[in-house]
Amino acid sequence: MSSVRDWEASNPIKEGRQGVFGKPVDRYEGPLKVTGAAPYAYEVEPPSPAAYGVMIGAEIACGRIVAADIAEAQAQPGVRLVWTHANAPAQAPKGTRKHPRSTSPSRPALEDNRVAYFGQPVAFVVADTLEQAVGASHLVRLSYAEEPQNSDFHASLAEAVDPPGEEDVEIGDFDAGLAASAVKLDETWTTPIQNHVQMEPCATTAWWDGETCVVHTSVQMVKPAQHGLAETLGIDRDAVRLLTRYIGGGFGGKGQTYDDLTLAALAARELRQPVKVAFTRRQMMHGTIHRPATVQRVRLGADRDGRLNAMSIVTWTHCHRDGQFTEHASNFARSLYAAPNRLTGHRLVKLDLPGAGPMRAPGEASGTLSLECAMDELAEQLGLDPIELRIRNEPEADPETGKPFSMRQLVRCMTEGAQQFGWDRRNPKPGQVRDGRWLVGLGMAAAIRGNFLLPAKCSFSVDVDGIVTVRQGMTDIGTGTYTVLAQIAAETLGVPLEKVRVEIGDSELPPAPGSGGQFGAATAGSAALDAGMNLRKALAELAVNDPASPLHGAAVEAVAFHDGLIAVENRSETLVDLVRRSAPQGLAAEGEIRPAADARNWSQHTYGAHFCEVGVDPVTGETRVRRMLGVFAAGRIVNAKTARSQLTGGMIWGVASAIHEGNAVDARYGSLINQDLAQYMVTVQADLGELDAVMLDEVDDKANPLGIKGVGELGNSGAGAAVANAIYNACGVRVRDYPITPDKLLPGLIRAGF
Repeated sequence: MSSVRDWEASNPIKEGRQGVFGKPVDRYEGPLKVTGAAPYAYEVEPPSPAAYGVMIGAEIACGRIVAADIAEAQAQPGVRLVWTHANAPAQAPKGTRKHPRSTSPSRPALEDNRVAYFGQPVAFVVADTLEQAVGASHLVRLSYAEEPQNSDFHASLAEAVDPPGEEDVEIGDFDAGLAASAVKLDETWTTPIQNHVQMEPCATTAWWDGETCVVHTSVQMVKPAQHGLAETLGIDRDAVRLLTRYIGGGFGGKGQTYDDLTLAALAARELRQPVKVAFTRRQMMHGTIHRPATVQRVRLGADRDGRLNAMSIVTWTHCHRDGQFTEHASNFARSLYAAPNRLTGHRLVKLDLPGAGPMRAPGEASGTLSLECAMDELAEQLGLDPIELRIRNEPEADPETGKPFSMRQLVRCMTEGAQQFGWDRRNPKPGQVRDGRWLVGLGMAAAIRGNFLLPAKCSFSVDVDGIVTVRQGMTDIGTGTYTVLAQIAAETLGVPLEKVRVEIGDSELPPAPGSGGQFGAATAGSAALDAGMNLRKALAELAVNDPASPLHGAAVEAVAFHDGLIAVENRSETLVDLVRRSAPQGLAAEGEIRPAADARNWSQHTYGAHFCEVGVDPVTGETRVRRMLGVFAAGRIVNAKTARSQLTGGMIWGVASAIHEGNAVDARYGSLINQDLAQYMVTVQADLGELDAVMLDEVDDKANPLGIKGVGELGNSGAGAAVANAIYNACGVRVRDYPITPDKLLPGLIRAGF
């Protein structure tokens, strides 16, 4: 296994001779998407006309199906099949693995008569047209034996237990440190359930090619989806070809598969015809995962000079009755600020709700909403500027592990951001600045997100026309994977971007972990760099060993690649000439990346600082974000345009978390109240003023051979807290129950005399 020291060597990305790395390159697949030529899963044209499937959700949260009358639905024109648990095809039992190395177990649909959550798919109709299937679905009559259910998180906190395999982490003596502190803070914050509301719902188009099941589906991880479907169907993994070439947003909600995939594959096999299945928007709210609600208790203790003696954040959260997902909203705090006495941990409540799971910046998005506001409250008690308080608690090494940081520019993010934003004009006394009817305030917050590298493979090839093709079982959920891989290929082999072709999202291609967790570009890109370097070496060897090449006899390591040429000093020839003469069949090479054996000897993170200006209407309680700035340090930036898009998108999500977004549970039925985009509030363009993201120069050679890190989660980490802190600065009302809506602000505004 390699060492991070190996990654310090020079490579074409670091040299940048081709000049495309780090530049604001337009999206590789952009023209295809805007012209409608990039088919999403439901839009894929199958080899023959498709039938259409519609899922039917349970109307209770817990119980059994005791009767299912499908006769009327079956009798409708165009209906091809109607399934419930009573007549669905046999599938492997849930959680089983026929293949020990499968990355996902069986996930059968319509498995039995048990109902585990409201909206669970419990019946399925397939017809010749979508309209016929929808019409027939309303004629399926299901009778239930309802059982007592509990979906009330806040009423169930006493039932919380430690998550499986976890216990609290304590460094030093927290209680003693807190008791000895001159200034203390002990407050509780709450965050609600959030739904992913991707633009594209989960969907699948499936057909069978002989004994092979071909599925186009919207999922973030290729191999687990392929393996899980094979396990469910009870067939060999190679008998499933899974493609996910274009994905209309994922945010973690498509990190797993759902019943659309299984039911489409089963129905296509049954009917010997392609079948399309898609979740409706309302079904997405219950039938897929969500970010769970949290209760977070934050306790801080500091000396009069602002040095933390004690820091604790303990989070209560919930998951499905049969699940174990934990929203790790306390973990980020373990590496953020110095304090000798520390206590962090989580508590988990099992409820009769749909599955909880990862959602953009899982852990940090929720957790920073408490700690980063608590730091502002502590700063006010101490009479310190919020940035100064954070700087005084900047650790020299990871405060829990003692490991050195691979790269840490958090203080620079805060100080440069403060200068650009005009932080020195902030009035520290709340409620003092007006602009017409609006109370105006400024707030800030720090951001942190861990850096990860996973195993991946990739292949490169070049043909007689000089076209370099990148092939990898990676995905692009709108984050720019296509473009990043094209940039790496162009830079590594010295060809123009228009000479690069990228093929991803196919289980038959070299495996990669997929998109998520902010590890996608670093992992996929590092494997691509290795494949490109191997092809580069093969081409160099071809040239120096070819008597017809002007490079004949030169040293392999002396060969340079740029502008479509291969050259040694003043001798050169085109890549096309070399391949046509010496490798008319083309040339290919593979590469891979694995985490270095010593990579975890360093504490690796990305950092940022958010700044926000809001206006609060003291009469209506309305909050408007007037301007927002984020300054980030996240390794070498691959593409300035797509990276900025990711960061600003995360910042917008943070605004939503602070003032708009959340879903409530109707505890009587175990159902989510907001079930479509007419009711579920998200931040839109009209809600925002000026918005910008700045990326600091940084290269982290401990991270990977490219020196890059992810940005997809970082922009959402801390952004909401900056908004909340700005609201307090504007009006002096501190709301610790998110989102901060007018009804929560108005009582405080009235008490304050506004």
